[in-house]
Amino acid sequence: MAQFDLTASVSPFLDRHLVFPLLEFLQDKQIYSDDQILKAKIELLAKTNMVDYAMDIHKSLYHTEDVPQDMVDRRVEVVGRLKVLEESAAPLISFLQNPALVQELRSDKQFNLQMLQERYQIGSEQIEALYQYAKFQFECGNYSGASDYLYQYRTLCTNSDRSISALWGKLACEILMQNWDVATEELNRLKEIIDSKNFASPLNQLQQRTWLMHWSLFIFFNHDNGRNGIIDLFFSERYLNAIQTNAHHLLRYLATAAIVNKRRRNMLKELIKVIQQERYTYSDPVTEFLECLYVNYDFEGAQQKLRECEELIVSDFFLGKQSSENGFVTIPLRDEFMENARLFIFETYCRIHQCIDIGMLSQKLNMNYDDAERWIVNLIRNARLDAKIDSKMGTVVMGTQHPNVYEQIIEKTKVLGQRSYALTTNVVMTSAAVTASQVR
Repeated sequence: MAQFDLTASVSPFLDRHLVFPLLEFLQDKQIYSDDQILKAKIELLAKTNMVDYAMDIHKSLYHTEDVPQDMVDRRVEVVGRLKVLEESAAPLISFLQNPALVQELRSDKQFNLQMLQERYQIGSEQIEALYQYAKFQFECGNYSGASDYLYQYRTLCTNSDRSISALWGKLACEILMQNWDVATEELNRLKEIIDSKNFASPLNQLQQRTWLMHWSLFIFFNHDNGRNGIIDLFFSERYLNAIQTNAHHLLRYLATAAIVNKRRRNMLKELIKVIQQERYTYSDPVTEFLECLYVNYDFEGAQQKLRECEELIVSDFFLGKQSSENGFVTIPLRDEFMENARLFIFETYCRIHQCIDIGMLSQKLNMNYDDAERWIVNLIRNARLDAKIDSKMGTVVMGTQHPNVYEQIIEKTKVLGQRSYALTTNVVMTSAAVTASQVR
């Protein structure tokens, strides 16, 4: 399973706290040895304030109750720093915890700053202290407290760069607390800022978009509307350019979302075009499955890649989420993926064959004969396909599908009226401009 693991590719674009869930998943799946995972955790924790957690991991890794002196000293330092920050931010925190006082705040930040200074002697130093305290709480692993303080800080902050930094922190907190609805709101808010802000360097803006897409994976594969969300975001021109420039491995998640989302089948053609363009830079069983099926019409290859896709999904943190119901543990996305992938194979095979042997088709679908026959019967019934099953011969006979000329004409001319109107408007405007210049 390690050959399909993208943790090393994804981690550089995540906050170190967001990497911990990925390591926990890898440890649970036993994709790597426990010692490797524990060493990676300690390395991550070295630059956080989660010293107690680091001590526990050190004990597990080296099978001892003793911890290095530098960890003990670091713990004393963290506790001392926390008390200092808490005292510095105390006046503002006390104010924000009083609902009656908070009602005095308005949407005008300059008014708020002046009011806080004049009435409560709370100035920019206390506001900055609130940010540092919130950041320190986050580094200690107190995501709930950090989220509240960062939200309150943003209502008072007048520094746009610092406000964006606080918003990134708030988004990380909501992801780690698995508040997917709130995280979605913060994600959209951050996207709007990134797309509208004038960055000093286009490279910086590209980096921000790349980070945003990686962080969004936590949300899109857990939120109810996430599969539409990831397609809308990743297929937008600027973000698709960022994928092709900076993060080719995200094609795995875009391709998976397109396969399991029946309502967005229209995006497959564009997706396959991108996969072909980037195939020399990145490929995995998911992208290769689509390429085998829709570019090469290699059904044997697609069958093999489908088996690999099943292993890949189980070993991927974002795709392999488990669900337990009535004592049974399943991986919902894997089941949906396999169902839709088989449908793709069946539909593509039917386009180029009129009479199909069920036994041969069952092999291509990675199913036994009886299950494949039942699956095809249900598919024909539910999708109202023009097909019949010959049980004696063990074949599926497809009906002849003649192109509907009238539908083709309607499809090709449905935008003709809009184009004519736009052309007429341009001609009239040009003519009016010419006439006005002549009159002058």
